[in-house]
Parts: sequence; structure tokens; C-alpha cells
Amino acid sequence: MRITFSPLRVGSVSQDWRSPLSAKKSRTYMDTLRGLETCYAMFSVNLDEAIGLRRNGRFGKAHQALTVTPALCKRLADPLQILLRAMLAHAKHFRVIPNLSPLDPENFQQAKSRRAASFNGICSRIFLSQRSQFLHKISTLLELVENLNQAFSKATDELNDPASIHPEREWDSLDASHYDLNTCLRESIVLLKCFLLALQKDQLLEFNGTLNGAPVPSHAPLLAPKRHLAHRRMTLLKGQ
Repeated sequence: MRITFSPLRVGSVSQDWRSPLSAKKSRTYMDTLRGLETCYAMFSVNLDEAIGLRRNGRFGKAHQALTVTPALCKRLADPLQILLRAMLAHAKHFRVIPNLSPLDPENFQQAKSRRAASFNGICSRIFLSQRSQFLHKISTLLELVENLNQAFSKATDELNDPASIHPEREWDSLDASHYDLNTCLRESIVLLKCFLLALQKDQLLEFNGTLNGAPVPSHAPLLAPKRHLAHRRMTLLKGQ
């Protein structure tokens, strides 16, 4: 098989967001989007219910509703990480170079998330190649999703502990983790659209296989991985 690399694309994220996909690429995009949005809706609705019950003074019911929320959070985080890893692996092999914009700290609530987004912005100005910027942004999102999933689970455990002395702080942490996960989801959806536009049409089948758990094909050179420096509503991403 002849390996083709994606050329550097001219345009912007906003233009890509408005650009149509081919029928086959659109099917991949919509199937992925529907799966992620379903997981997000289940997670968000459950957390909304728990917070609403607590706000109305029904604390026992709120904690009861909260018992399944960590599993629903993980149910969103897992396929989101699969998508990000698939784009990362495929970009490393085939040098796919999509349009992108750096993460904006203002689209996050937690201090740790804001720091990661700020660092991604710094790296986007340091890295000369657009491909390096893409790989770093994907890696940053992967780390954010993993950390936010863990933070959500930890806050839930703290709330379920009868000895918890800072319940207000833990509820705020749940809300902020949810908000930042939503931001990561929206960023990933935009990235996927840009990625598919840049993807060579003869590579779509292999990318779909990677999304479904197949290993990245070995007929393309894998670049050595680099060590990178270390509320329930749709987040509007600036410039997108």
C-alpha cells in the first residue's frame, strides 16, 4: 500500500467547522458524535438531578442519585479517550495535519485545567510545526480527561464519607469537573471535524478500525513519542 501524508492545510478552524464532509467521513463523524453525546447526556442529567435535589434540601435523595454518577462520568471519559488516542496514533503514523487553535484557559473552571490550557497555549507559540501543535493539544486533552474523571470520582467518594467536613467544596468540585469535561468534549468534537477534513480518503477505513480498537497498521513509520512538558451547558469555544 502506498502511504500518503496529509499536506499542510490552508484555512482556519472556523472554516473547517462550516465545511462539509464527504458522505463516508460524515458517517464516521456523526456515529462518533452520537455516541459521545448520548454518554454526556446521561452523565449531565444525572448530575443535574443530584444537584437539584441537594438544592431543595433533599440530601438523602441527592446522595442516592449521586451513587451512579461516577460510572456515568467514566462512561463518557472512556470513549472520549479512545477517540483522542485514535487521532493521536493515526496522526503520528500518517502525519495528518489538521487546522487547530490552542486551548483557551477561560473555557475551563478548575485551576489545574486552566494551567494545562495555558501551557498548551504557550507550547502552540513555541512549536514551529502545526503537526507538533496538534499532537500536544491531543495529549493535553487526554491528560485532562483522565484527571477530570479521577477528580470527579474522588469528590464523590469524599461526599459519601460520613466524616466529610467540606461537602460544599466537593459539590463545587463535581460541578467544575463536569464543566471542564464538557469543554474537553466540545474541543474533541471540533478537532475530529478538522481531523477528518485533513484525513486522506484512503485512510478512513483504517482510522475507523482504530476507533473500534484495532491496532494502528504497521506499514507506516511510527514516530517515537515525545515527552510533553508538563456547568451543565455547552461551552462556547472562542474562534470556533
